[in-house]
Amino acid sequence: MVNSDSAYKRVVITGLGAVTPIGNTLSDYWQGLMAGRNGIDRITHFDPSQHACQIAGEVKEFDPLQYMDRKDAKRMDRFAQFAIAASRQALEDASFDITDLNAEQVGVMIGTGIGGLSVLEAQHEVYMTRGPARCSPFMIPTMIANMAAGLTAIHLGAKGPNSCTVTACAAGSNAIGDAFRVIQRGDAQAMICGGTEAAITPLSYAGFAAAKALSTRNDDPAHASRPFDLNRDGFVMGEGAGILILESLEHARSRGAKIYGEIVGYGMTCDAYHMTSPPPGGTGAARAMQLALKDGGLAPETVNYINAHGTSTSANDSTETAAIKSALGDQANHVAISSTKSMTGHLLGGSGGIEAVAVAMAIANNRVPPTINLEVPDPKCDLDYIPNESREMTVDVALSNSFGFGGHNITLAFKHYAE
Repeated sequence: MVNSDSAYKRVVITGLGAVTPIGNTLSDYWQGLMAGRNGIDRITHFDPSQHACQIAGEVKEFDPLQYMDRKDAKRMDRFAQFAIAASRQALEDASFDITDLNAEQVGVMIGTGIGGLSVLEAQHEVYMTRGPARCSPFMIPTMIANMAAGLTAIHLGAKGPNSCTVTACAAGSNAIGDAFRVIQRGDAQAMICGGTEAAITPLSYAGFAAAKALSTRNDDPAHASRPFDLNRDGFVMGEGAGILILESLEHARSRGAKIYGEIVGYGMTCDAYHMTSPPPGGTGAARAMQLALKDGGLAPETVNYINAHGTSTSANDSTETAAIKSALGDQANHVAISSTKSMTGHLLGGSGGIEAVAVAMAIANNRVPPTINLEVPDPKCDLDYIPNESREMTVDVALSNSFGFGGHNITLAFKHYAE
């Protein structure tokens, strides 16, 4: 239990930023969640007519020039643009200025599952049709996954610890957990952290469809992402970024920062079972939840809300249900659970970022988002998934689950801030 030692610092959330399929600011995103807004429609980024899945949760009307100049925008992939935009939002929300005096104590950790795939696809086409000499000198530095974290630091002047987690769909939560640890042990006063993704591309869709992972409810995109519903037929991809500003409690207090909540636990495990499928019973996911609770000194009975991984796939939803039951025991029957992927789609490595933002807002507002499109519950998914309408309730302790291909399991534990 890492943070049981008084030498470890308490870590609080002071700023939030979001670029999502249901809103490009924190306010719009939160309002969308509370309203049960659908963000999924037919793909516009490319012609999807030859693809089995033709729907996605695209970010709409995003203008990178609100956050950077035209020259910089042209030299980065969309996933990095999202990260910088959400990070600028979060810093502004936190009323946090990075200066020469504090820059070395402010770090960046932003995860992504795939990175600059659109650049890779476009440059491969150039290579095949026009030859190697015509490939862009910016191809490598725009496609590599760490550039969201690297470019965010460059644009904001953050000179502290900097890293990128690439743990598939667990990457955003992994980055937040790692940033939490950095502040806990005193290696930074503040961290800009979360996840970003922009992988709605032809090749990505071809690959996921070949793996039979995507929904093919093309004639009804608004109801295609339906976690825990008996009639779900796969996940729907989304894009965007979610960023948190974490600070040591002492630092936040010293500057009079508003505090959304406290992050207290981080559980990380591996299934060591299969490339894409969870083990029966979700044993690895259950251990991640148990470790996060232990790390935060929390009893299962204190958990009020879980933001589930909830992908709308047959394998995940029933397995996660079993894992929650294993981790929480009888409390599993009393905890409120929702999958916000029902509205945003699955942002892959960006999902943990926007979902942690949702959890922080739930704690601050004592209101939790719904799982939309839950019409016929799967008998194997028999817990309280907050169907279709948001719910007002006290949220003292909340968990956020993220699981990724390769068997990566991450759970973050948050709680209401109290002196």
